[in-house]
Amino acid sequence: MDAASLAMPLLRLLPPETAHNTTICLLAKGLAPRSREADDPILATRLWGLDFPNPVGLAAGFDKDAQAYHAILGLGFGLTEIGTVTPRPQPGNPKPRLFRLTEDNAVVNRMGFNNDGIEAVLPRLRGPRAGILGINIGKNKDSTDAVEDYVTGATAFAPLADYLVVNVSSPNTPGLRDLQRREPFLELARAVRAARDAACAAAGRTPPPLLLKIAPDLDAAQIEDVAEVAMSAPADGLIVSNTTIARPDSLRSIYRAEAGGLSGAPLFEPSTEVLRRIAGLTQGKLPLIGVGGIASGEQAYAKIRAGASLVQLYSALVYHGPGLLGRIKRDLAARLRADGFASVAEAVGTGRDR
Repeated sequence: MDAASLAMPLLRLLPPETAHNTTICLLAKGLAPRSREADDPILATRLWGLDFPNPVGLAAGFDKDAQAYHAILGLGFGLTEIGTVTPRPQPGNPKPRLFRLTEDNAVVNRMGFNNDGIEAVLPRLRGPRAGILGINIGKNKDSTDAVEDYVTGATAFAPLADYLVVNVSSPNTPGLRDLQRREPFLELARAVRAARDAACAAAGRTPPPLLLKIAPDLDAAQIEDVAEVAMSAPADGLIVSNTTIARPDSLRSIYRAEAGGLSGAPLFEPSTEVLRRIAGLTQGKLPLIGVGGIASGEQAYAKIRAGASLVQLYSALVYHGPGLLGRIKRDLAARLRADGFASVAEAVGTGRDR
């Protein structure tokens, strides 16, 4: 048993946010084991001109302030995503704001974009890195001009990102999800794209792909709007999805009624259904990252067959630890081979019309 596995029961004794901060601290100090298992070649994925050693990433929200991404990539993730970062630092919502729903293999958070802000995060991103890094940007809670906040983030981070994410789907910043409505969404996407292009031209580098992260709580008309806006803005991809404000009747934990976004096992089915519908509407022309409830190779494979070229996880690590990553990658490789696929790309969207 490795050190990370031994630490898991001890971390679970701590309050959730304390455990999270302790984990970040340990990773930042280099106290995490590096993966010694080479990725199966069948998992290699090329997208947006980037070579991913495998399609399994760590979602935004874990390493908000870019303190541990080197160590995270060393664990064997094919990509990792920092943020959400806002222009100015902000403390987030009052504590407690993070809850383990242990009986449900789920988490509720209402963190509220707590982060150190652009000025503090930028220096941590300079210099070489071994792996693919996404940067997730958002607006300050008290901002009067949301578009300007996103433009500020894009201007600062586009020259340093392997891919750039516009987060308009957290349920924990008042009014944020309103930006997913058709006209505001289109205005925002176009403004951020222009800022990205200008910043990268000034820095003499190719602009990174621009992705929009959406909520799972969209109705049919909203899903159609999101797909159309993403295609016409144009965006380079969508991340489907963020946490949900829904509360399934099946939840058993005493924390099930806590306000905030629900993630983990209960999010798998609804987020995968939105992913499948978006993939159908965009006819495979828009790369998608599937997020929500992944805790096994079977579930990662289901997201890929629903239309995702890459997948991300987070909440499952709370319950299963970092050893889960290796198990998912091995099982995913086995499933691809069993179904006769030579690569992840060959399997993308093959179950979209089930």
